[in-house]
Amino acid sequence: MRAGFPDFRLGNVLATSFTGTLSERHGNAVERIPTPQRLVDWLAVNGLDVDSCTPAELDLARELRESIHVVATAAAIRAALPASAVQVINDRSVQGRAAAILTAEGQRLWRLGSASRVEDALSVIAADAISVIAGERDGKLALCASPTCQAAFFDTSQSRTRRWCDMNTCGNRQKKARFNAARRSTPGATE
Repeated sequence: MRAGFPDFRLGNVLATSFTGTLSERHGNAVERIPTPQRLVDWLAVNGLDVDSCTPAELDLARELRESIHVVATAAAIRAALPASAVQVINDRSVQGRAAAILTAEGQRLWRLGSASRVEDALSVIAADAISVIAGERDGKLALCASPTCQAAFFDTSQSRTRRWCDMNTCGNRQKKARFNAARRSTPGATE
C-alpha cells in the first residue's frame, strides 16, 4: 500500500470490503480512501482497475459505501431497509457498463467500460451489495461485535456465529482487552 495511508482491510465479499474503507465508525474513524488516487488503489487491489478518479467520483464512491453500510446494517438486524440508501445502490448499479469475463483459468474478472471508468467499478460493487443483501449467497450479514467498529460483514462460517468483521483486527483487539482486564483483576498480577 502507499506510504502514509492505513492498510486496506480486504475480505471475501467485495461490497462489505468496500464498506471497510471506513473503519472504527463508532470510535476514532479511519478513512482508508481519503484521496481519489487511494480509491484507484483500492479498486485495483480488488480487480477493478480504473485509469483515474476525480474528486466528484470519490464523492460518489463514498456515498455508495455509506449506503451499502446503512442497508447492510439494517439487513443484519432485520430492520426495514432505508429507501434513500437503497436508491443510491440501485442508481450506482444501473449506471455502469461493466461485464463479467471468465478467464481460461476459470476465474471471473471484470471488464470495465472503454475508459476504465469509476462509474463502472461502482456498478460492480453495487451489484455485489444487491446480491448479498438480497440473500442470494450462502451466508448471512452480521455486525462486528467490537463496540467501536460494528461493521457489517458477510459471515460464511459453517455455524454462522462469527463475531468479528476481521479476527486479525477487531477480534484480536477484543481478546487482548479481555486478557488484560483478567490480568488486572487477578491478585498479584503485574503488567
